[in-house]
Amino acid sequence: MKKIFTVLGLISATAFMNAQIVINEVYGGGSGGAAVYINDYVELINLGSSAATLSNATLQYASATGTFNTYATLPAAITLAPGQKYLIEMVPSTPNTAGQPLPTADFRVLNNTSFTNGNVFSGGFNMAAGSGKIVLATGAVQVSSPTSANVVDFVGYGSATMFEGTAAAPTPDATTSVTRNGADTNNNAADFTKTAPTPQNTTSGSLAVSDVKNAKAGNFIKNTFVKSDEITFGADVKDLKVYNMFGQVVKSASVKQNGTVNVSELAKGNYIVTGTVNNEPVSQKILKD
Repeated sequence: MKKIFTVLGLISATAFMNAQIVINEVYGGGSGGAAVYINDYVELINLGSSAATLSNATLQYASATGTFNTYATLPAAITLAPGQKYLIEMVPSTPNTAGQPLPTADFRVLNNTSFTNGNVFSGGFNMAAGSGKIVLATGAVQVSSPTSANVVDFVGYGSATMFEGTAAAPTPDATTSVTRNGADTNNNAADFTKTAPTPQNTTSGSLAVSDVKNAKAGNFIKNTFVKSDEITFGADVKDLKVYNMFGQVVKSASVKQNGTVNVSELAKGNYIVTGTVNNEPVSQKILKD
């Protein structure tokens, strides 16, 4: 995230330090030969500890060596809770066919606008799978570098000639995306990793409708204090997901009654586990020691 030092910028920067909305994931492989998803997408996330509102924002995209010639206007205000994500889908002028549909997007980019003459072009950004630059900015002002005054967050990936920090994020392809690792150190190479694409919208990662605290004890997780790297379950659980406190899915599985899921790869701390038991959504907070 760009650090701004004007008087107005300091006000904005303070807001973002408390609850900053940044780019969380970039997927440009939509409809490619081995595409996982039909359309390209950009996912935002609130990394802060309180709710945040992003106002008067635009997305701007450029090729690895190109300039930001067009922009897409986002909704007037986007409000996200801590850890909540926001899915932005690129809708091409000619429908794609390869890959699977995205989850329901929070916003669909149907056109983009030229900075030079105001012409409106049909379709969202045609993002490159392996290399490019995407920026979240305030207002319809053309970004020229990662340090432009209106930059909220800037991601250069692959062979991009501009990026935050010392180097660009890794090079993804039609089957992978670049995904933030939960930090924003203003260094794309350090903050992003190449992973399987995991598009999530504002309804993803929230607690289930029927929380396990309303169910019989032991019918979901038997050991909410996890000391042995194994979570033990008291029922058959489908679509099991473990979320970190940034709202990111860090483990997925299905498990039988009295079965276990190994979480030795996860760091110590709090997590939220969700799943479906007897066709009812349940969730439980755990502490891994």
